[in-house]
Amino acid sequence: MENSSNKRKFSPTVWHPAARWAFVLGLCAVAGVIVSYYWRVFYGLDARGVPPLQITGLCVVLAMAAGAAALLLRHCKDFAKRGACCILLCGALFAFANPPLQTPDETDHYLRTYAISMGRFDFDAKRSYPEDVNELMDAFPGAWVNAHTSAGLGTDPDTNAEQPYNTAGYALKQYGKDGRVESIWDSFTQYINWEKRDSAADSVTEPISFLILPFLPGALGMALARLFGFGALGCLYGGRLMNLLVYTLLCYAALRSAKKCRPAFLAVMLLPMSLYMGASLSYDAALLACYYLMLALLTCPEWDSRTAAVYTAACVFANGTKPYINLLWVVLPLVVVRKNEWKARLNRAWYTVGTLAGALLLTQIVEQYGTLLRHNYGTIARQGGSTVNGGAQLLFVLKNLLRYIAVLLGTLYENDGFLGQLGLFGWKDMPVAFLNLTGPMVLLAAALLCAPKTNALGRHRNGWLGVFAAVYAVGAMTAMYITYTPVGMVRIVGLQTRYFLPVWLLLAVGVAALIRRALKPALTAERGETLALPLCGWYAFAGAVLLFQHYFIGPVYVIYQ
Repeated sequence: MENSSNKRKFSPTVWHPAARWAFVLGLCAVAGVIVSYYWRVFYGLDARGVPPLQITGLCVVLAMAAGAAALLLRHCKDFAKRGACCILLCGALFAFANPPLQTPDETDHYLRTYAISMGRFDFDAKRSYPEDVNELMDAFPGAWVNAHTSAGLGTDPDTNAEQPYNTAGYALKQYGKDGRVESIWDSFTQYINWEKRDSAADSVTEPISFLILPFLPGALGMALARLFGFGALGCLYGGRLMNLLVYTLLCYAALRSAKKCRPAFLAVMLLPMSLYMGASLSYDAALLACYYLMLALLTCPEWDSRTAAVYTAACVFANGTKPYINLLWVVLPLVVVRKNEWKARLNRAWYTVGTLAGALLLTQIVEQYGTLLRHNYGTIARQGGSTVNGGAQLLFVLKNLLRYIAVLLGTLYENDGFLGQLGLFGWKDMPVAFLNLTGPMVLLAAALLCAPKTNALGRHRNGWLGVFAAVYAVGAMTAMYITYTPVGMVRIVGLQTRYFLPVWLLLAVGVAALIRRALKPALTAERGETLALPLCGWYAFAGAVLLFQHYFIGPVYVIYQ
């Protein structure tokens, strides 16, 4: 008994709060020093002239901030609030770990958001931007890694043998064994010093992007940043952080609304890919959160008028942002929510008709607005080039259905089912192998934490949600094949992992049902949620650190010349 008492005395869980804080922060500081040393040695920062004090200070401060956040979150017992805090804090790391304009289509999204922040609610192809915006576009080309990728033959300085090289997938390129390293930092230097140069960057004009509504939060962030005196780069981060705030609030609403399988929802919300999009200027920040909110509402055992209204608002917004493919969400309440579970004033059929009408109306308003208020664009070329023809492609699919099934399967195979690309960032040009490997494992762990019997959705809901996941995935792939892929091509062009994030959420829920039947776990739902927070939160933190590491620290690919 005496030994047991001594063990409890030295256990960190019963220490005085000040002692616990000192212990955790000290441990985090040591971890920061270790990571800094690893970066300096393994990636040769000393040889590249990076001051050791700066990188060590960054690692120590970041590690201690993470430890302090974890300690503070211990005092919050509400699952949704703790989850929202994790999303906001880790998302802020992604906002800065991701270099400017590296999210897919972020160049166009930045220009449209910036225009709205200046009060421009129409579209004019001849309208230009301030000079610092031109310089930002010039310093940070979209798909920076691809833009700086080279291939060829070089001479190995050790063996003097001719050797092929290809720098794809590496954000840092070193020219020769002891030559200079070209990196994202060079782009920051170019932008910061643009006023000292004699030459100016080419002027940019408004992009071919005719949406207003999904860019309003980012525009507000940019307007606030400009109000405080920030330039083009500061506006970018202001817009990202405001988008992240909207993503966080919608995810918080989803976590509060979800009555079952909340660890799965939190896991998908905190996946590095989700936070990467949520903390960008892409309209996918709000769109993904709306998907999560709609699925969370479908776990409610009963639907009242408020639940139905929130679902309608999210569904209509999703259709106004990305039309037609999102019409599939309209019918979900009709098939998932049983008649005896429907407590709203309108019956299910009229509710579905009303939601469909609202979605189609907003879609038409957005399309007509974008058509009537555009100026000086002339004829806009078909997306994907002249070889893309939607009508001809649809006819080809209908005539060659078995061949198209082979195209679907082949595209899934070539892209690791998109489940193995949860660590593929940028414009599919920045792979983080660790996240590609561990992303499916985190989803499986989340499914295990959803396995308690009290978390069961029931056969009816699981069945229909599974059917929806399959139809939605095939629908998204088919939409890209028809609208973006050359006619008859043997693979689908333009697909990215983020399109499938709602599918992976439903997959985790479905796997949880199978685990529940096979293992009959003794884990309680409350315990599962308690374990989900540190698992998903620390994984998201690691994802942000690894993204920063790959873009700013290393690895370096040596180009022999």
